[in-house]
Amino acid sequence: MKVLVVGGGGREHSLVWKIAQSPKVKKIYAAPGNAGISQLAECIPTQPTQIDNLVDFAERYEIDLTVVGPEAPLVAGIVDRFQTRGLRIFGPSKQAARLEGSKAFAKELMREYGIPTAQFRVFNSPTKAISYIREKGAPIVVKADGLAAGKGSIVAMTEEEASEAVEKILVKRAFGEAGEKVVIEEYLQGEEASVLALTDGETIVPLVPSQDHKRALDGDQGPNTGGMGAYAPAPVITEKLMQQITREILQPTVKAMADRGVIYKGVLYAGLIMTAEGPKVLEFNCRFGDPETQAQLPLMKTDLVDLLLAICNRKLKDVPIQEEKKAAVCVVMASEGYPGAYEKGQEITGLKQAEEMEGVVVFHAGTKLERRKVVTNGGRVLGVTAVGDDISAAVSRAYQAVEKIKFHGAHYRRDIAFRALVPQNS
Repeated sequence: MKVLVVGGGGREHSLVWKIAQSPKVKKIYAAPGNAGISQLAECIPTQPTQIDNLVDFAERYEIDLTVVGPEAPLVAGIVDRFQTRGLRIFGPSKQAARLEGSKAFAKELMREYGIPTAQFRVFNSPTKAISYIREKGAPIVVKADGLAAGKGSIVAMTEEEASEAVEKILVKRAFGEAGEKVVIEEYLQGEEASVLALTDGETIVPLVPSQDHKRALDGDQGPNTGGMGAYAPAPVITEKLMQQITREILQPTVKAMADRGVIYKGVLYAGLIMTAEGPKVLEFNCRFGDPETQAQLPLMKTDLVDLLLAICNRKLKDVPIQEEKKAAVCVVMASEGYPGAYEKGQEITGLKQAEEMEGVVVFHAGTKLERRKVVTNGGRVLGVTAVGDDISAAVSRAYQAVEKIKFHGAHYRRDIAFRALVPQNS
């Protein structure tokens, strides 16, 4: 088989790494890929949103399976375009991807089907939005309706902050078209977790639950980022809770889409919060998580390609999934200044020494090759992942690997998986 992976971040490196382990696969291409991916796949200089070019490439090179990493091409309808040309592709259709592409659509669907989530209202008028904030008080959450690279959700601790968030999104258009509407919702308290499930529109198979770390600094301080690390399994999601989440959230969501004539095939990713009233949905995503995937795939024993093909063919029930009874921790090493402005082109050393450690994989995110050297080329640079018998062992191994890697201004959190190591009272 020939496989094309669309994307060039840490998530895509972990997908390429796992796909490369399948005996079915003879050749992998990545668009655009990165320095790490280039060790396993042939990288082509095409961006994920250049859908015409990707379709032409897949047709010309007779690609057997295309796997889409990022959300933007999914929301733009890459799956529909490939299918129109008779090409096999893993991911939800444009209609299905609206679950991530429009927070207002997702919230209204949840309200209609009784799927637990925060109370909310949708506005396109700044005046009405600010008036609603004054009525409700703070803390309160303000979200841009569309895709904003994980940065469009603002938790406002005061009414003034909430009003500024509305102004930023609706008036200043900080997120462009994504900010044509805002969703304003109640502030929920509890521990967060990510539940990613594979589904062919009928069978739903949750992967090992994980927990992301959104804030830039230790102790969940600083600005929101795309994610500074993740670990799996997340002990906050017990087996009993996973059954409840499947029954009350995942199954009704897939059914709600089916009732609209949309077969949801791909990854259904529920960003959840464990409240005193039980699990509630903070957001839905329509693809593998980043960096959750970097912690989940190293624990997967099943051939990922078998699972992806089964979903494309709507036969997921025929492929049992097996996962290691171990733990994995991913620590993101970022450029100085991230998530704000940062420099590129810093040389990275120590990669080989880190990767020689047992149970360690270094997934590249923002990297490129320059004169045979690996240099930084993004905000999130590397996802240093380690597998251990338990979370504590995996944490220790991941940070030992991180210490071997050097680049100017490298920044990372030193407390990834702290909630699993020190149980919190929620």
